Amino acid sequence: MDTTQRSEIVQSSPPPGKSPAERMVWIPGGTFLMGSNDHYAEEAPAHRVSVGGFWMDQHAVTNTEFRKFVDATGYVTLAERPANPDDYPGAKPEMLEPAAVVFRKSSGPVDLRDPHNWWTYVQGANWRHPHGPASSLQGLWKHPVVHVAYEDVEAYARWVGKTLPTEAEWEFAARGGLDGAEYVWGVEFVPGGKSMCNSWQGEFPWQNLVEDGFDGTAPVGSFPPNGYGLYDMAGNVWEWTGDWFQDHAKIQHACCTLDNPRGGDPEQSYDPRVPNVRIPRKVMKGGSYLCAPNYCRRYRPAARMAQPVDTSICHLGFRCIVRPATREGAA
Repeated sequence: MDTTQRSEIVQSSPPPGKSPAERMVWIPGGTFLMGSNDHYAEEAPAHRVSVGGFWMDQHAVTNTEFRKFVDATGYVTLAERPANPDDYPGAKPEMLEPAAVVFRKSSGPVDLRDPHNWWTYVQGANWRHPHGPASSLQGLWKHPVVHVAYEDVEAYARWVGKTLPTEAEWEFAARGGLDGAEYVWGVEFVPGGKSMCNSWQGEFPWQNLVEDGFDGTAPVGSFPPNGYGLYDMAGNVWEWTGDWFQDHAKIQHACCTLDNPRGGDPEQSYDPRVPNVRIPRKVMKGGSYLCAPNYCRRYRPAARMAQPVDTSICHLGFRCIVRPATREGAA
């Protein structure tokens, strides 16, 4: 039995006017239980957070939508540009060439503690060529755009007059009004044997049974929407948020209240395991088609991971929001 509760609504449900763009839905705002004490350490502690209302894209930005932006502006993504050697002292010259991180299925079971067993830095991989220079977007125009670094998604958001959600806004929206639910849709991962998101079935990273019908990304909207009418808030691709990655225990998301929707500190977001590499990290949410029962069970609204802002990868995209104040020209 589903014992989750609807979120406490602290702001009037009706949207304050007309939607600012097509295919955006109004998220009424409220107070909810953010995070989880039952899974990965970075999700704890679970705590109450309030967010204001906002409009959100119904689905992740697609290749078609991103191409319109590139065609109109001539924008070149980070993965399509050579890296600045001053930013990466000591790096091998080949590592400075335009490239992105691509998943490669292993031939059999591997040590899951070493992600190099399935991640490969591929020259020529970018949003136009998601699997490498010989690949294309043929048949992928309705799929989420991937291989977009943080500055790329910020540039797109500015162009369309939108912004990126905070981590709290993203998680509140993903829950669809189900406060404390394990999954976007409720308490069972596969209710009635039906796949509710695009994830990995089988033994990651070598055996994908493709029981959900997709061996990679799926066209947006391929699975049922959540309670707010949002698609793919679990699985398919991870999604960028605007918040710097910090421990929940340190920040408690006091920054993400109705009065202050943005917060965090880039100085505290660096990876402590590599102190000599000063690349700040943002929070990404939602899990992807690579999340599996035996590895990375992060197809849940509470899940979160740190992503370096300079890294483009094949299972990370984004969607945008508009806050009412943003429409009036406020940042």
